[in-house]
Amino acid sequence: MFRTALRNVLAHKARLLMTVLAVLLGVAFVSGTLVFTSTISEAYQKSSQKGFDHVDVAIQPHRQADDKERPGAAPKLTQRMLDQAAKVPGAASATGTVNGFAAIADKNGKLVGEGFGSAGSNYYPGTDGKDARYPLKDGRAPKGTGEIALDAKTADRAGYKVGDTVRISVNGPVLEQKLTGVFTTDDGNVSAGGSLALFDTATAQQLYAKPGEFNEIDVKAAAGTSQDALKTELDKVLPKTAETTTAKQLADDQAKAIAQGMDGMKTAMLAFAGISLFVGIFIIANTFTMLVAQRTKELALLRAVGASRRQVTRSVLIEALVVGTVAGVTGLLAGIGIGAGLRSLLGSTGAEIPAGPLVVSPGTVVASLAVGIVITVLAAWLPGRRAAKIPPVAAMNSVHAVATTRSLVVRNTIGAVLAAAGAALTVATDSKAVMGLGAGLLLIGVFVLTPLLSRPVIAAASPVMRLFGISGKLARQNAVRNPRRTAATASALMIGLTLITGLTVIAGSVQKAIDKMATDAIRADYVVSMASHTPLSPDVAKKISTLPGVKASSPLREAPSRIDGDFQNLTGVDGATIDELTKLDFASGSFADLTAGKAVVDDTTAKNRGWKLGSTVDATFEDGRKGKLTVSGIYKGNALMNGMMVDVTTIAPHESRITDQQVMVKMSSGVSDSTKDSLRKALGDNPAIQIQDKKDISNDIAKMISLLLNMLYGLLAMAVIVAVLGVVNTLAMSVFERSQEIGMLRAIGLDRKGIKRMVRLESLVISLFGGVLGVGLGVFLGWAAGQLIGKSLSTYELVLPWDRMAVFLLLSAVVGVLAALWPARRAARLNMLAAIKAE
Repeated sequence: MFRTALRNVLAHKARLLMTVLAVLLGVAFVSGTLVFTSTISEAYQKSSQKGFDHVDVAIQPHRQADDKERPGAAPKLTQRMLDQAAKVPGAASATGTVNGFAAIADKNGKLVGEGFGSAGSNYYPGTDGKDARYPLKDGRAPKGTGEIALDAKTADRAGYKVGDTVRISVNGPVLEQKLTGVFTTDDGNVSAGGSLALFDTATAQQLYAKPGEFNEIDVKAAAGTSQDALKTELDKVLPKTAETTTAKQLADDQAKAIAQGMDGMKTAMLAFAGISLFVGIFIIANTFTMLVAQRTKELALLRAVGASRRQVTRSVLIEALVVGTVAGVTGLLAGIGIGAGLRSLLGSTGAEIPAGPLVVSPGTVVASLAVGIVITVLAAWLPGRRAAKIPPVAAMNSVHAVATTRSLVVRNTIGAVLAAAGAALTVATDSKAVMGLGAGLLLIGVFVLTPLLSRPVIAAASPVMRLFGISGKLARQNAVRNPRRTAATASALMIGLTLITGLTVIAGSVQKAIDKMATDAIRADYVVSMASHTPLSPDVAKKISTLPGVKASSPLREAPSRIDGDFQNLTGVDGATIDELTKLDFASGSFADLTAGKAVVDDTTAKNRGWKLGSTVDATFEDGRKGKLTVSGIYKGNALMNGMMVDVTTIAPHESRITDQQVMVKMSSGVSDSTKDSLRKALGDNPAIQIQDKKDISNDIAKMISLLLNMLYGLLAMAVIVAVLGVVNTLAMSVFERSQEIGMLRAIGLDRKGIKRMVRLESLVISLFGGVLGVGLGVFLGWAAGQLIGKSLSTYELVLPWDRMAVFLLLSAVVGVLAALWPARRAARLNMLAAIKAE
């Protein structure tokens, strides 16, 4: 039986090629994802580990878990702690680090680096006058206000040389600095495409902390002292506001964080690989069902000469095992190429990835082979079992070919129950997990019902098919002759288009909701913020308020606090002008009374806390001081404006370092290119500052949604490609099955063009059937998901992208036409006499 199975595989190379390709694509996606994420993760981990070469124990600020007196950040480390750390037994040296954001403009005024990756820090010279972390490549270290050093990659990209004047910004205002040195670094942030600017320590403290304060203290162990021993000595002398961590632990934590950061990408890509494999299951099952049907008499003869049912089933499974193994191995090799290609593609987009080898772990090899083999064998098991159950005499007479009424009733009943249960769960739940389960059940239910649905849906195309004469009539009859086969072929395309349509509906609806929210909630003409979304200097708000043409402006400032004992971020605004800049519906009260000691709160927070107009609450501010706040207004919150707002004068006395998140501006002349330009020039043509009107805000969000949607389209295209292979496979094998019939049609006068047209129309009808089901299901799932989104996004409303849905249906038609090219040509070239004699 083993030899028979191998002989059958080799005898049907062309038929099984499509099946191998379907499995291969899914496996390649799985292995490519694992190779890509492992390679990137390991490259970043090794790069980050180099950053700990000059530290054995790191000292960082620490807040006690039970410290509720000061809701702000933990106190910074002091010069006294640095001196203590340098003197403990086993310490060779101690380095104080101050860091924050620093945007670098190139010579054309454009931002260098990757936004959040634009960092600033201090150059801390040791006893030899050098900072071992940053070896100087050219020039000297910065020694006072107005001097900086840049990493070599940033200097090259921006075209700067020692002696040039560099425009930078750390929190808004433009600073012009003299470039005194260029250094090299193993900093992972720089390796990833960011930038690093160094100041002398006093200047860095002035910009990022306070004089004498540090964000971190790095201690180097003396020869013969272990990291754990040094940590123990440091713990003896440092206060509870400082926490020590060994460099090994920091490296392990960072490696873990990098791995976790890659998990999201890996999970998403594997999910789409799973979709491709799920679609591939239909093709594999379809292929083996047709192969078994074509070899019914052969299998019956095997049974007649003594083969048992198990042996027949086993022979089919052995074929599947061979196919799965070949597909698994080739898919693994293709996946390694995909992983390398993805890394190169990521690098070509401007993202700089640390150098490192391509990582193909044993787990990737095992997973790829297991996926290919298990998926193929499972998909082939049912056809093999069904073939083994056919009595030899019945098989030779082909009386088994027609499905029994009972089996069809059972199938349709199961499909109806699954579809109804899935639809009910999808519509009636508030849980994403339950909705996902419902969507899966609905897809499976519709798949089970597709043989039943195929006849009425395809029959609806009869008027159009009649236009093509006898070829159209025959194509329609062929499409419904074997409903199960048609259903399995169409379902592969249906799944891909369901997901594509559903995502498109959700994305378009969310975009419109955000547009409406921006229009409804904001009266301001412009919102000014840092391009990196880091804190903005209060000098920006002061500067804007004095500009000619500015009608009203207000900062939005966040301050950590505790309200009635619970953590709550307060948003500081200008109580006198905020009403002119926002458009919020108040259930009670208003912005009119928002003065010192007063607060307005969104309706959800008020309801959860049991607050009403006039309620007085206890507040603990950032510096630990306490006070009272009176609720002077309750408004309807949304995704853009929510939380607890107070006048800036309420929180300013308690802030250790005053910064704004953004500034809202209303101009006397409204929104125009000239007013935006005047604001930009007034703020020093600063590339680190972005000035956005409502349309810009909406467009930014639209770009993110479009980027995400295009990525999803690209990933789902894999499922559609697999579906195309399924249509080609089904048609090619169907042509083989109907060789005698096609020969007869040729003999009675149907020419080669008519045969080609018949096969192409059959493919077109099947593909459009899958497309109609996919688009319909996608709209339903998009609507159902929208009901869930609408509960947290009040402006959400269903938007049907008719143009894109038309494109998706057109895509289905194109799939049908392309998939039929080879099978139609093969059918037309059949020798009619040889075909008539064929069994």
